Amino acid sequence: MLSGTAILVLLVLASFFSTSGKAKLNVDNQRITISEVTKGNFQEFIPIDGVVMPIKTIYLDATEGGTVQTILVEDGTTLAAGQPIIQLSNTDLQLEMVNRETAVFDLINNLQHTRNLMQQNRIQQLNQLADIEFNLTEAKRVFDMNQKLYEDKVIPKQEYFQSKNNYDYQKRKLLLTKQTLRQDSISLHQQIQQMQESVGRMKSNLALMRKKMDDLTIKAPVSGQITSLNAEIGESKTRGQRIGQIDVLNGFKVRANIDQHYISRIFAGQKGDFTFDGKTYELSVKKIFTQVANGQFQVDMEFTKEVPQGIRRGQTLQVRLALSAEKQAVMVPKGGFYQKTGGNWIFKLDESGNKATRIDIRLGSQNPEYYEVLEGLQPGDKVVTSSYENYEDMGELVIKDTKE
Repeated sequence: MLSGTAILVLLVLASFFSTSGKAKLNVDNQRITISEVTKGNFQEFIPIDGVVMPIKTIYLDATEGGTVQTILVEDGTTLAAGQPIIQLSNTDLQLEMVNRETAVFDLINNLQHTRNLMQQNRIQQLNQLADIEFNLTEAKRVFDMNQKLYEDKVIPKQEYFQSKNNYDYQKRKLLLTKQTLRQDSISLHQQIQQMQESVGRMKSNLALMRKKMDDLTIKAPVSGQITSLNAEIGESKTRGQRIGQIDVLNGFKVRANIDQHYISRIFAGQKGDFTFDGKTYELSVKKIFTQVANGQFQVDMEFTKEVPQGIRRGQTLQVRLALSAEKQAVMVPKGGFYQKTGGNWIFKLDESGNKATRIDIRLGSQNPEYYEVLEGLQPGDKVVTSSYENYEDMGELVIKDTKE
């Protein structure tokens, strides 16, 4: 009866402590991590991996298709702008070029021949005009003389009207001839202009063909180092096929992948830094690529001041990208306790260091090293920051030293 009563009392006490959050648990101090709450400079940042890249990369694509005839440089060669890289050959393009050149020459010859014929025709018309003008002058002279003789009744009426009709006829003939000559001149000018325009179009097409022929020689568009050169002698390249790229060597940038969770918190001008050869260098976000792939998006960062000596293309840097300005804050080191508490409570040690009591706290921002403490803790406090697995229902931890 006494045993039953004792057990009942123990169950009641256990229920009371459990519901009141005062349940105790003995823990080994070697199995927990005790950290001190501090106050200092706090900045929210995320660690990201950045890859060093040339500040500008120009991709080389085959403008015209063809067979690789000659490779003039090797991969990794530093080139000057306009320097030939690869020579392609295209027999179809060459044949078309010859046909167009022939067509242009034929059209030019036809234009010259037409001009000659029209010039000859114009000379003939001018000769006819001269004859008509002479005949008109002669007809007028005869008519004027006959008119006077007719008035003096020297010549008969028939002879007078015959000279008059001839004079009128020559005037009309001169007028029609001048109109014809003027019309032929306009027609000649229009025809020659049309042929000249045709020649101009043919020459433009020929210039375009020459440009296409020139494109068979792939040249460096800018000065830089050629990389990823992909060509072999005899290999066939189609139009638009990627052949290589040229890295502009007048500077570097850093391209980094960032988790899509932070896409709304990244903006141009945001600062970051990294350590290289024992010295810290600053970066600034230059461009944001908002397209998300595999849960990440990319940013390009530029050096705000000096570029580290000895840095190389393809090198990986560990960058700390700031998400907030630096400020003074109370901080608690990060640990596994957050997974169980969500930052709402923590075990705080008393002055003896032998007992840790559950207290409510409120955390703010975080970085890979610390949580910002907004309420519940003060600098100098010691707390348990290791995992709370199997501790979440406890109100108090009794810390034992197993070495004693």
